[in-house]
Amino acid sequence: MIVLAACTGASSDDNGDGGDFADDGCTSVVIATSSEKVNMLDALADAFKESPEFDDLDTCATVRPINVSSGDATRYLTAGGHWPDEDARRWPAMWSPASTVWTERVAAAASPALVGEPESFTHTPVVFGVPETMAKALGWPSAEIGIADFARLCSDPDGWGSVGKPLWGSFKISKTNPNTSTTGLSTILMQSYEASGKTSDLTAEDVAAAADFSRVFEECVIHYGDTTGKVLSRLYDQTQNGTGGSGYVSAIAVEETSLLNYNQGNADSHTVQPGEKLTPPKEKLVAVYPKGGSMWSDNPVTVLGAPWVTDEQREAGLAFAAFLQTEAAQRILPEFGFRPLDESVPLGELFTEKYGVDPAQPTVTLPRPAVDVVSSAIDQWTQIRKPSSVLEVIDISGSMDDPIGDGRSKLDGAIEGAQKTLGHFRRSDEVGVWAFTTGIDGEKGDNIAVVRDISPLASDLESLQSSIEDLRFSNRQGTPLYDAIASAYDEMKDRAEPGRINAIVVLSDGQDTDSTTSLDSLLAKIGPSAREGSDSAPVRIFPIAYGEGADTSALRRIAEATGGQWFDASDAAKIDLVFASVINNF
Repeated sequence: MIVLAACTGASSDDNGDGGDFADDGCTSVVIATSSEKVNMLDALADAFKESPEFDDLDTCATVRPINVSSGDATRYLTAGGHWPDEDARRWPAMWSPASTVWTERVAAAASPALVGEPESFTHTPVVFGVPETMAKALGWPSAEIGIADFARLCSDPDGWGSVGKPLWGSFKISKTNPNTSTTGLSTILMQSYEASGKTSDLTAEDVAAAADFSRVFEECVIHYGDTTGKVLSRLYDQTQNGTGGSGYVSAIAVEETSLLNYNQGNADSHTVQPGEKLTPPKEKLVAVYPKGGSMWSDNPVTVLGAPWVTDEQREAGLAFAAFLQTEAAQRILPEFGFRPLDESVPLGELFTEKYGVDPAQPTVTLPRPAVDVVSSAIDQWTQIRKPSSVLEVIDISGSMDDPIGDGRSKLDGAIEGAQKTLGHFRRSDEVGVWAFTTGIDGEKGDNIAVVRDISPLASDLESLQSSIEDLRFSNRQGTPLYDAIASAYDEMKDRAEPGRINAIVVLSDGQDTDSTTSLDSLLAKIGPSAREGSDSAPVRIFPIAYGEGADTSALRRIAEATGGQWFDASDAAKIDLVFASVINNF
């Protein structure tokens, strides 16, 4: 008999940490999956225990979902070797990415045998989530709205003023990085479909011809990211606090299921715990199904052909995959915002206007292009994505000498992280680096050392990495964190341009000890522009917290004040994953 239990400790973060898997005496079958499916897989696990597929097996096993983004899992599998987790109990025997695009990429880049035989068990269309008030200004729900309409709003210098709403400022779009996100990947393909006028048979030549159109679309992007959940969480917080969302974002490329989660009060699609109460947003998002068509995330599931997968795990995984195709399983899917493949299954009460969706949409389905076309679209995005102007601010104070648990100090981790981020910028991207501690008399003010002025990276990658390495030998004293951020913010605001992602990355343990600026004063300084729809060149701050003693509360507030994100690098094993998430924003 096989016993399938839901993983109650599954993490809702983006790093794939599935929590503490206690040994229950049964074979553990881990499923790597995207966060929005964890709750659903829990329910499917319970139903499986009552199924014929369950009864046909006699091997004791426990199936456990862990949250790993589709793009990250693809990267891990194509890299070869072991799964990048020190705890082998969390190495997946099964994989359920959001789209077959990812299994095809692994098959092409590594081996078809590695991804087994993936088969879709549910699907959800990619839409644009727009605050209802804004959508009505565009003619929703009666008017058909397309990606080209968004592009026109992007390129119009009057922005929202072109549709009679000048106080809303410029039109802002949020998209995720296509290297890690299914939604981000689908969106760039939908842009190429729109530019070509096609609804099928997209070619690499079509993608190339769409470059100018897509470049205009990218100019509206506020910043990229690895998940839509973080952008939705930011919008939710603004909505609940009464500040609205027009100053932050106008339209968000999301999967329909994520929009349904948002409108129920689960903005980041986290694993809802027993007894947890969700509060719907004060203003819902409505789904705009582009008139040119939508791509669908087809959510395959497969048993991996990785060397660490045992025969017992394979047998249990195949049984669970078979169950997912049954009517009993398909009837569970709509409860979690996913559409069943079995069209005879009713969608239920979630798929209504009350929750911002139209069950009759989309009327046009855009097919998944060939692998070479997908690769062409990703390569093109790397060249046409919105340019960045980023100032990295590194804490070199004495507290950064504290260990982080793997033989390195906080400063070691910060230096190595900063060096890794540089390799992901283009030559045309602007990059600057400052370091701060007390006792420095620098050109940008007290306690700040300029490692590199903000300027195009060009061919300076190796020399800049070497200069950052030299920070290991610097004289380290106090921590004027808030003063340093305030100075960096002034610098970036003076040079911020509408056509760039203007950002500050702060690498610190967050323990301010020597600033003349208080946290409240800093927040008052950096916060207003993020709330004003008229600010066409906002500067967003992305703090990275090092060490278990990091003042994460302060760093979180600093990030949220500017519409940025904060990242937790307190776990040494996750530092590389954290920096992968950071660079996805640029």
